[in-house]
Amino acid sequence: MNHQNRLALAIVLVGTGCQQQTRVSPRPLIDGSEQLVVVTTPSWTSTTGSMLRFERASSTSAWLSIGQPEPVVVGRTGIAWGVGFDDISSEGPHKQEGDGKSPAGIFPLDTVFGFAARSSAQSVRLPYVQLLPTTDCVDDIASSHYNTVVDRTSVARVDWTSAEHMREVGQYEIGVIVGYNANPPIKGRGSCIFLHIWTGPQSHTAGCTAFDEARLREVVGWLDPKKQPLLVQLTADDYANLRTRWNLP
Repeated sequence: MNHQNRLALAIVLVGTGCQQQTRVSPRPLIDGSEQLVVVTTPSWTSTTGSMLRFERASSTSAWLSIGQPEPVVVGRTGIAWGVGFDDISSEGPHKQEGDGKSPAGIFPLDTVFGFAARSSAQSVRLPYVQLLPTTDCVDDIASSHYNTVVDRTSVARVDWTSAEHMREVGQYEIGVIVGYNANPPIKGRGSCIFLHIWTGPQSHTAGCTAFDEARLREVVGWLDPKKQPLLVQLTADDYANLRTRWNLP
């Protein structure tokens, strides 16, 4: 299943010689959303951080916080500017495939996945994908399916040599696909970015964002596609600097 999402609606392609650079306009994304999952980390190299949810009744209403801040873990080497956010600041690294960094920026939360059958996930309002033994998330940059979640038995040709076999990862018992680097994916800028269960508060990920299973299940049940939920992930300093400009809570 290719995880297509509305991020494309706020993307501008800027010509740079023979190449194109993807640039995201953050305000249209934020202004169109009524649910935010905000993750901040102390620095670019921090592997831990804090998550707080926000919701509002309409696009013109004030943001209200939901619950208390929750601890999270991110990539084993911290976070880095994701696709579309390379020109936001001269500070900070830029996300690359295999760098062990979680992407910084604003990204849709568009699909839930899990081990359970759809019939057992009645509280989930986002589109839901049951992980099967044949479900892969492709991280092979040479593959035509790069950065997509696919069933190996449903494609005409398996053209990848590297992928996450998602059903074999215990922390993927429940999770959310982050709509990062899609429509179309830029080869080498990172793949298979999720919210998923952590292995503990001192753990880290390969580039995802993870937290306590009970809190994650709460978030999964809260996410409403009608409210166009987004993940906002930044260092604490960048969040403070961009808060007014991006109309963040």
